[in-house]
Amino acid sequence: MKKMNIAGLLLSAILLTATLRAQTTGTTGGVLTLQQCVETAIGNNLLVRQSEYQAQSDKVNYKQAKGSQLPFISGNVNHGINQGRSIDPFTNTYANQQINFASYSINTSITLWNGSSLQNSIKQSELTAKASEMDWQQTKDNITINVILAYLQVLSAQEQLNVAKNQVEVTKTQVARLETLYASGAIAPAMLYDLKGQLSGDQLTVINVKNTLETARINLAQLMNVPYNATVQLENLGATTNPVLYDGTADNIYQTAEQQLAFIKAAEYRKQSAQKRYLAAKAQLLPTLSFNGGFGTNYSSVATRQELLSTADVATSQYVNVSGSKLPVFAPQSNYQSHKITYGDQWTNNLNSSLSIGLQIPILNGLRARSNVSQAKIAEKRTSFEAQSVKTQLRQAVDQAYVNMNAAFERYLALKNQVEDFTVSFKAAEVRFINGVNTSVEYMIAKNNVDRSNANFVAAKYDYLLRVKVLDFYQGKALW
Repeated sequence: MKKMNIAGLLLSAILLTATLRAQTTGTTGGVLTLQQCVETAIGNNLLVRQSEYQAQSDKVNYKQAKGSQLPFISGNVNHGINQGRSIDPFTNTYANQQINFASYSINTSITLWNGSSLQNSIKQSELTAKASEMDWQQTKDNITINVILAYLQVLSAQEQLNVAKNQVEVTKTQVARLETLYASGAIAPAMLYDLKGQLSGDQLTVINVKNTLETARINLAQLMNVPYNATVQLENLGATTNPVLYDGTADNIYQTAEQQLAFIKAAEYRKQSAQKRYLAAKAQLLPTLSFNGGFGTNYSSVATRQELLSTADVATSQYVNVSGSKLPVFAPQSNYQSHKITYGDQWTNNLNSSLSIGLQIPILNGLRARSNVSQAKIAEKRTSFEAQSVKTQLRQAVDQAYVNMNAAFERYLALKNQVEDFTVSFKAAEVRFINGVNTSVEYMIAKNNVDRSNANFVAAKYDYLLRVKVLDFYQGKALW
């Protein structure tokens, strides 16, 4: 039994480990795609969650505003006991005894007309909810573009690290060759140590680029809000070695962005919402027509009804004088028996209903209504200005991004030519150096030129790719 329990525990531990590993794939190890990074960052970001909750709250407010069109209906049930002198709810007279009573009612009211204030308020809430949804989307878009930037920085640093490592290997090969020549006395010591110094410089470059790479990875992990893990690898975006100039003009990009970007839509929705708020506030200066209705009944424990049993003539204290004789006057007298009215009978007999139409005319309310109109007008002007301002800012951003893209592409082409030229120059210098024609100084100059141009070329390539992603983002294109 002990062996079976141990085996079961081991199996459970293995399954649990496998489950946890499956749940953390893509965040704690393995290869991450750009889409996974973006989705993780959006799922873990606090600002995204706050924007989502605000959008949900405004959506509930919109539903509440729509519900204000429905009639207000309430039901009331009241049971109680009166002691001593109190009003009998059945006879509406005073009674000096214990009375058990109950009342039931249903009341309703609905606004028939209030200058379209209600309809404009509903539209205002709807537009506010739409603006919040766009804010939520814009927050996700901001996280997306920031993650893409960090992702490209990691890829750029990785490629630059490969270039730096290749530079070290090239220098190591030459150092090993010179050490052999130096051991045989074929070269001067200065030539060997010059190249060893170059090797140390190349190794220092590798260390610096590694630090840049790890910093970029940490930045990406922070944006994703996950623990940093040095073993995580990123999927290459397949950046072409021969990118072409971006297709499109700044005007076309702006026109598309104006229709696509969430923060432009949010500003427009807020502008429209403020306009509806102004109309709703103006309507508060007009009369309000409403309909009211009610239906109810009540019960009293002392409610009774009288049942006629018999009627007989009874002599009274009065008389009449007939021929000098006093004759008594008789009057009919009825005999009744009291019976309590049952609960069911009272429920039916005491039913009552009411209908009314009311007109409320605002005369003076401390200038509250007119102040609301003024505030709404100010809000309308402010949101209109903000809507126009964000479009202007977008135009400026698109123009700047387009200029940056063109400059990045030209820089990429220039560095591409420079790499090709310096590579040819370095190969010639390397051949001459191996054959003893060039000095180590000439060799190192040629090598540093090609190394620097390679590093700059990698940076320029990813810089251009980033500029392209920004323009794609403005147009709502797929970013992966």
